[in-house]
This record gives sequence, C-alpha cells and structure tokens, in this order.
Amino acid sequence: MEKRRSEARGRGLATRRRLIEATARLCEERPGGEVSVAEIAKAAGVFPNQVTYHFGSKDSLLVHAAFLGLLHDARRIERIGTQAPDAAAFRRNVARAVLAMPSLPSVARALAAGIAKPELAPVVDQHLRLLFRQSERFVGRLADSRGWRADRPLGVEVRTFWSTALGAVLLVRAGVHGTNADLDLAGALTIHDTQATAEPE
Repeated sequence: MEKRRSEARGRGLATRRRLIEATARLCEERPGGEVSVAEIAKAAGVFPNQVTYHFGSKDSLLVHAAFLGLLHDARRIERIGTQAPDAAAFRRNVARAVLAMPSLPSVARALAAGIAKPELAPVVDQHLRLLFRQSERFVGRLADSRGWRADRPLGVEVRTFWSTALGAVLLVRAGVHGTNADLDLAGALTIHDTQATAEPE
C-alpha cells in the first residue's frame, strides 16, 4: 500500500514538473501572449483537467512557470556575472542582461496575478524568496573570490536589485513609456572592488 502511494506521489510530481516546464516553454515562445489550458495540456502530454487538479487554476500554474523561467534566466545571468573582469563590469553586464531576460514579461504577469488574487500571493512570495536566496549565495561566493564588497548587506543588495528590475517591468506593463536607457539598473548595485579607489564607468 505504501509503495503504491509513493509511486502515485512520484507520478504526480512528474506530471506537475511536465506542466510547469511546458508552460514555461510556451510563455517564452509567446511573450506577453495568452496560453490556453488546452495548449498547455497538449504540450505536457496530459489531460486538461490535470491543470486544475495539480495547481487549482491556470493562473497558479502560470505563476509557477514564470518563476521557473526566471530562475533559469538567473542562472544564465550568473554565468555572465562570473565572466566580468571587475566589479564595474559586473554591475553593467548583469544589469544589461537582466533587462533582456525573456522570462520578464511572464514574471510581470505573475506579480500582477499575485496582487489581483490574494490566494496566489504565497506562491509568488515562495518563488521570490528562492530567487533572493539563490542570488545572495551567488553574489556572496563571487564577491569573496574576487575581493569585492557591497555597501550594504547582501540580502538587501539582491532584494533591492531584483525589486528595481521587476518594478521596471511592471511599469512597462502598466503602459508607462520609456526604454531601458531610462533606467539605471546598474546603479541599484553597490558591489565594488575594494582594491581600487575608483572604477572607470
């Protein structure tokens, strides 16, 4: 009996994973566009009613998928950050790459869903906490290995940076006119090279 329950749990987790990954792919292929339950189910190879069975609603699934895409993008950003020769290049390159992430439109919709539907807020909060922890660990390891320092605790550093980036996307989604050139996202980072008295910008 216990073995059957364990197998059922394993199948359920596998189905959830397929649904999230299929939804993330569809959202990346169609940024800003609507994705139907039928399309998601077909892409994941499951029945449409399994969306509501495993997630309660399409909106909940979209939130999970959006943040899966964001975490994948964040790992790519880490590789870009690791290649930076100094702290000034790190700030510039990371800021530029974050604003070009393909997952941002989907994440903006997820944040809006969390505001509009209180039952989704804990899901959004869970994923943001994971993003913050992952980013803090990365920046901490890189800063320690390079001798870089931040002017504030790393937890505050990464929350400030991501809040600025995601807030900018929400403004664009709300119809505020502007371009990436109007936002100094690099200025939201205080990482600097302690070996240099001044860094060329």
